[in-house]
Amino acid sequence: MSFDFELILAIAFLVTGVFWVYDRIVYFPKRKRVLANMATEARSALGKEAQQRLAETPKFVVEVKSYFVIIAIIFGLRSFVVEPFQIPSGSMLPTLKIGDFILVNKFDYGLRLPVLNITIIPTTEPKRGDVVVFKYPLKPDLNYIKRLVGLPGDQVSYRNKILTVNGQQVSKDLLAKLSISLNPNQEPVELFSENLGGVEHEVYNSYRFTPHEGEWTVPEGHYFVMGDNRDNSADSRFWGFVPDENMKGRAFYVWLHWDEFFSIPSFKNNGLIE
Repeated sequence: MSFDFELILAIAFLVTGVFWVYDRIVYFPKRKRVLANMATEARSALGKEAQQRLAETPKFVVEVKSYFVIIAIIFGLRSFVVEPFQIPSGSMLPTLKIGDFILVNKFDYGLRLPVLNITIIPTTEPKRGDVVVFKYPLKPDLNYIKRLVGLPGDQVSYRNKILTVNGQQVSKDLLAKLSISLNPNQEPVELFSENLGGVEHEVYNSYRFTPHEGEWTVPEGHYFVMGDNRDNSADSRFWGFVPDENMKGRAFYVWLHWDEFFSIPSFKNNGLIE
């Protein structure tokens, strides 16, 4: 079962904000008058919580509005500065591992309204080679992470494990042949160093057939994305293009790795995402 944490946080921000404003308009002036009429010693003896209850301020108003500031800070940071995510699958291996906790830059692609994701202040455009987080087009309450391969208007081809963009083959060099398991078939893989738009990163190719080969023309206002685990990734080859309004930001840093709840978190793989 999935849930939209961004939407839940936005609702919490609005609800606590309404109570905070209501308290400032209705009860705060009354509390201020009561405190002004009290002797200095009596005023000093009152704790902060007791002061909040003056002027018959309802307890539920005090409780709800007390969360507003911390929720506003979290909401602002997540919406406009940086947002944390956890990697749930192996589609971005070897760049990102299952259990990696990453940070996503939320203002690289423009400041956007939370939930609606509408750009209000343009900044820079997504670039080929970026690792991007976006709302899955077929189910927008899910967040996906892939590498941006095709920009609007690009011609993208993937055949026989060869990636071509606008007629130019994307260069890659074999680094190693590995005997590791990327899926239940326990198949070996080849590790390559790929240069995509000047961004050097590593990718995996399996020895089996290349899934869903083809050629695609990226429409305006959309992007073509692929996983670095090229033969084990459900990406634009399968479900289509990513609309610009679904873009959430650029993944830039791994700050923690935690395999499972009862394992020990690790910081050894911390670093910038290439």
